[in-house]
Amino acid sequence: MIDHDVIVLGAGAAGLMAAFTAGQRGRRVLLVDHNSAPGKKILISGGGRCNFTNLYAAPDRYLSSNPHFPKSALARYTQWDFIDLVERHGIAWHEKTLGQLFCDGSARQIVELLMDECLQGNVDLAFGRSPTVSREGNRFHVDLDGEIHSAAALILATGGPSIPKLGATGFAYDLARSWGLKIVEPRPALVPLTLPGDEALFRTLSGVATEVVATAERGPPFREAALFTHRGLSGPSILQVSSYWRGNNEAVGIDFLPDRASNWLANMKRDHPNRTLRRVLADALPERLAEALMERLGVDGPLQSLTDATLDEVAARLADWRFTPNGSEGFAKAEVTVGGISTDELSSKTMEAKKVPGLYCIGEAVDVTGWLGGYNFQWAWASGKAAGEAA
Repeated sequence: MIDHDVIVLGAGAAGLMAAFTAGQRGRRVLLVDHNSAPGKKILISGGGRCNFTNLYAAPDRYLSSNPHFPKSALARYTQWDFIDLVERHGIAWHEKTLGQLFCDGSARQIVELLMDECLQGNVDLAFGRSPTVSREGNRFHVDLDGEIHSAAALILATGGPSIPKLGATGFAYDLARSWGLKIVEPRPALVPLTLPGDEALFRTLSGVATEVVATAERGPPFREAALFTHRGLSGPSILQVSSYWRGNNEAVGIDFLPDRASNWLANMKRDHPNRTLRRVLADALPERLAEALMERLGVDGPLQSLTDATLDEVAARLADWRFTPNGSEGFAKAEVTVGGISTDELSSKTMEAKKVPGLYCIGEAVDVTGWLGGYNFQWAWASGKAAGEAA
């Protein structure tokens, strides 16, 4: 049996952060992952440039059954702390939009940064090894193909089931359940939504994108692009609202013209009475989208032929067009998972399980999910740091 102080399961963003934090405290750390190389999700993030944090990271940008839970970790390791780490490693970065920070070069630079920090912490690595975990007394045993490793602290950082082609599984939930921890039902988040057959008209718009304000029944509005696909709706605004969408015939509202006043069409009639409604919408929106909306509105003709009340009704419809998705594209296309190990089971300061001393749960495995745009990486860094400092 090989003894360690800390064993970290999962070499993604949270696990790498926890491993090097503990290692640099002088702890003997073993980092295990069933993938043959670390940081697979990091490498594909941000189009290969890794949206590694967000300037506006704050607790109100996270979903959790307990919205207060992320506050402690996020306050103690902020986006500015990770930016400092990036700059110490000489990695050039830029802000894209809405506070989203990306590497100028490649996401591989972030993985190399984390691995360099692990090297400085003398972290032992076991990649391409599938662990079997047990607990005896106050120690955890991890069997790697017959080679037994033991530690008083186990950090569970194996994520959720989103993007299974990268090796994602429900391992963290199964292990947590085996020790009596509650799981908040996981569901896909930051995921495209699908539309039913009666919305086939909009599926014919595949590839058309436009800036909108999208809103789910339980969530805040998001102003970003929406993209029509052959299956339904995608784009940043839709991915954002998907985290709040629960199914069960819940609608998603789209404001196609968020900068227009409620009476903009009536005002347009006074300025351009002979212009047709079809022409006005085609000037304001992508032409194929305008055509599809016109077909559903069932109203056309010169503006002067339409009453102000009719035009205001059209404007109101365009400002809150209702889609009722029949599902999502599932964990296969979901960037992250909502739900996971219940925060009721954990210390918000250390991430340690209250019922299982020495067990720490971090990152996407926990019921904390950020908005699109670097927020989930910031949770990984902050929760990983908290566990690495405590284990």
